[in-house]
Amino acid sequence: MRCTSPWPGGGYHQPVAKWKDAIRRALYPAYEARMVRALPRDRLPKHIGVMLDGNRRWAKAVGADTAHGHRAGAANIEPLLGWCEEVGIEVVTLWLLSTDNLNRPAAELEPLLDIIEEAVLSLADQRRWRVHPVGALDLLPQRTAARLKEAQELTRDVDGMLVNIAVGYGGRREIADAVRSILLEEAGVGTTMEELAAKISVEQIGEHLYTKGQPDPDLVIRTSGEQRLGGFLLWQSARSEFYFCEALWPDFRRVDFIRAIRAYADRERRFGQ
Repeated sequence: MRCTSPWPGGGYHQPVAKWKDAIRRALYPAYEARMVRALPRDRLPKHIGVMLDGNRRWAKAVGADTAHGHRAGAANIEPLLGWCEEVGIEVVTLWLLSTDNLNRPAAELEPLLDIIEEAVLSLADQRRWRVHPVGALDLLPQRTAARLKEAQELTRDVDGMLVNIAVGYGGRREIADAVRSILLEEAGVGTTMEELAAKISVEQIGEHLYTKGQPDPDLVIRTSGEQRLGGFLLWQSARSEFYFCEALWPDFRRVDFIRAIRAYADRERRFGQ
């Protein structure tokens, strides 16, 4: 017996696809919850770095302008932080804007900075997480730098997860800033160049990074399928594990995050040995 479709245009593919999508949405929360329960609590990362990549490609794919992609990406930040809390992450570093990105045309850069400012202040207003800007704030427009500092001040006493907001951030610039800070500090107490050369150490440089006093990232996640660091946490990630996800950042889901955590937990960390 041949079936005929009651749907305009014939075929069952449209309603079937909708039903499959509805079933998937209904079942995924239970599936994800089971995945979370199965995570080995003694093998989870404490500090995660996330490269939020793919906003522009996502916008192009949906036929929207670049600013729409950045807004969609910004809207996914709060859910990510909630997922991190769920599994006990203590520190999250989010790379929102690199030093290279500051060279983008003003027509793209200015709306992006507005979106970043709004997103960061929204996180701060919740007083749920401690916001800590990391990057060369002196390279940013004065208003953007002021908003980032405002978010930090608003959340200074919050007893919650530490969220590093990397804006105007570049790994090479961070290391150069750390060395510059050491030189100025030592010059201020009369240390000669010879004395400094004899005593400078890895530990001393680490104490002058933007993330000083924090643990190095255990896991670095990059979305969008790109498999490179691009200058993210160059010094701190020397012994980190890396996870590259095909999903563009606005499409990055809780299940993608859990899979990244599970992949990390399944690895044997050698710490260079």
